[in-house]
Amino acid sequence: MKKLLLLLLVILFSCNKKNKISKSGKADYDKAYNYLISSEKDSAFKYFNSAKDFFIQENNPSFAGSCLVNMGIIQCDTGDYYGSQETALSAIKYLNEKKDTLEIVGNYNNLGVTFQNLKEFNKAALFYNKAAHFSQDPIYQLTLLNNKAISYTYLKKYDSAIHIFNKILAFPNIKTQRKIFSKVYDNLAFTKFSQNPLYNAESELNEALQIRKEIHDNDGLNASFYHLTEYFENKDPKKALYYANENWQIAKKNNSPDDQLRALQKIITLESSNNSKHFFLKYQNLNDSLQTARNKAKNQFAMIRFDAEKMKNEIAENEVELLKRNIGLGTLSIFLIGGFFWYKKRQKRLKQEKELEIKNTQLKLSKKVHDVVANGIYQVMTKIENQENFDKEKALDELEFVYEKSRDISYENEDAKVEQDFNERISNSIGSFNNDIVKTYIAGNEKNIWENVSLPKQEEIYQVIRELLVNMKKHSKASIVSFRFERINNEIIIHYKDNGIGVPGGVVYKNGLANMVSRIEILKGQIIFDTETEKGLKIDISFPVY
Repeated sequence: MKKLLLLLLVILFSCNKKNKISKSGKADYDKAYNYLISSEKDSAFKYFNSAKDFFIQENNPSFAGSCLVNMGIIQCDTGDYYGSQETALSAIKYLNEKKDTLEIVGNYNNLGVTFQNLKEFNKAALFYNKAAHFSQDPIYQLTLLNNKAISYTYLKKYDSAIHIFNKILAFPNIKTQRKIFSKVYDNLAFTKFSQNPLYNAESELNEALQIRKEIHDNDGLNASFYHLTEYFENKDPKKALYYANENWQIAKKNNSPDDQLRALQKIITLESSNNSKHFFLKYQNLNDSLQTARNKAKNQFAMIRFDAEKMKNEIAENEVELLKRNIGLGTLSIFLIGGFFWYKKRQKRLKQEKELEIKNTQLKLSKKVHDVVANGIYQVMTKIENQENFDKEKALDELEFVYEKSRDISYENEDAKVEQDFNERISNSIGSFNNDIVKTYIAGNEKNIWENVSLPKQEEIYQVIRELLVNMKKHSKASIVSFRFERINNEIIIHYKDNGIGVPGGVVYKNGLANMVSRIEILKGQIIFDTETEKGLKIDISFPVY
């Protein structure tokens, strides 16, 4: 059946599509076809492979897929089942379901055959079903369904197999199609016997055998003799031996080594001990020869593909070398022409970067002035406002400190090191906003909270807290302000809360608030504004110590 399918596929492909093939692909395809007719399968495989490469290069997927289908069938026919599967599966992406139905049917049937030979019967049934779905020949479609049913028999899904066989036998005028009728009739009888060893299938098996003899269906005779051998093996060993010998003879006539081996296995088990050794030696010699031939075929197919890929790589390397030379000359020309424009563009980019650097420096200085000078002065003003007996000398000292800080900014000096403990510095800053109208409260601001917090981080946090206080003083109308500090593992959390007017209309990040958010981002922390409380504002700030 496989050889017939291969020949049919090649002939139809040649007749229907030959005139559409490009000259380069057509030449190799014709060689492949002629070698196939002469049963020189290795040479046919080689030229199908070469033609396939031409078709892919010329964007002719349909013809490339057809070549791959034929290659897969050749591999299956020579026993290279795994190689055949790989080739057949690669063919699918090249075939069009509307234009290439013949090739698709052949390819799926071939996959069914390979999986059946590898005893993967579920997959075999799947691909036989796919092939039947695309087949446009009603009789051939019945053959494919018969193959699917055989897979179910191997899987011991006897009811499913019997259902398909009966469905085929119900096809109009099926008895006039004697070859397919005898095939299905024989398979149905054998499946019923496999399901129930007590079932009397002898007359049905012999009826199918007689039809096959009359129409000279040698492939069918091979199956009939094997089924009769199986049927009589435990019922009448002499009859079983007779049919096994008939099976062996027809398998030799068909030049089918697999069927010969199967028949010899039966003969060995059924023959007397004196003769079984003779047949065992025949089996062993045939099996060794078959494995050697198949291994040789597998290696040969692999080498054909390897040599083809090697040749393509060599051609590609030569093309790459030529391309490199051309690119080198072109690149030199482009470099000379483009060098001037690149230089001009680079000068323009450097100028823009310099302008951006100056702008960023100005923004940085502006931010420092706001944080250090403006907020510092505002804090002194708050102390003077809130404390009736505020010491003028102390006020002057603080203003002088602000002055020194502003001078440091002008010289771009780093913030001077503060001798005071950081927790005390924070407490003093918060306490300076305490008066008869606004009461400030602090919790958790212990010295150990700030262990291992670097001075730059301390300065950022100090400015954030002062920004909160200045914004509270300016905008919140709060009478109660609280700060709660806590440290969880290596994270510090600051909880701020006041009972002011909150933030009507949502948070708008302007001026001080924008600076504050920016500082928290620098610390890789986060700030959460809670404006949903009944009254006032709640802010949670967290940041890692390290």
